[in-house]
Amino acid sequence: MLKYLGIEPEKIKIGVFDFTGCGGCELQLANKEGTLVDFLALLDVVNFREISSDRGDDYDIALIEGSITREDEVERLKEIRKRAKILVALGSCACFGGVNTLKNKFPLREVVEEVYGKDRVETGQVRALGDVVKVDLQIPGCPVSKEEVEKIVVNIVNGAEIKFPKYPVCVECRQKLNTCVFDLGQICLGPITRAGCGAPCPTGKVGCLGCRGPAEEANYESFRQILKDHGFSTAEVMEKINFFNALPEMMIDES
Repeated sequence: MLKYLGIEPEKIKIGVFDFTGCGGCELQLANKEGTLVDFLALLDVVNFREISSDRGDDYDIALIEGSITREDEVERLKEIRKRAKILVALGSCACFGGVNTLKNKFPLREVVEEVYGKDRVETGQVRALGDVVKVDLQIPGCPVSKEEVEKIVVNIVNGAEIKFPKYPVCVECRQKLNTCVFDLGQICLGPITRAGCGAPCPTGKVGCLGCRGPAEEANYESFRQILKDHGFSTAEVMEKINFFNALPEMMIDES
């Protein structure tokens, strides 16, 4: 830990927790070992099962991955909220409910029987963290961008302002000189989705699915025209929009 004027700054205590999700956002934080040591040097990690067996309840910041689907998760989340000075929703599942919310579109009993047969499983409607407790900060993505999370945590530690891009993914996509995915015959939600990810999906010739939520500077009228020009139906577009539950359905004209 670097010292300033001979004084060693106090480390921020952090806990990383997971609920109903795949664990991919947690793994992102543990990936890219080249920056991991410097990143962890700023922090006192008291709870993070992906990198340590230590368990502690004394933390300032709680990074939480996953959606809420059971009552025991509700109680556990509320306990974490009581202890944390700052609670951060990490990833699309935590921010919006994510892919898991597709379950909410069908009768719960049918969903359980389809997957588990007659086995009894405790599960309920999928909720984002903000539907249960107060969330101080959302970092969207599926998975999150490690670089973005590191930058945000460093800003929290240093008391610096946290800013997210207002422009859509299309800006980052154009900066990479990519061929527009629409011209490849696919629907892409990049024109209306908040940037910050670096446009990995369109770069890989796959349409953006809007995992980061709506861009503040999105031009919905232009987006509707693009869809119309390429002959995509409302049903096709809504299938994409509903995938992460991150974009409001009202942005599409049903007429």
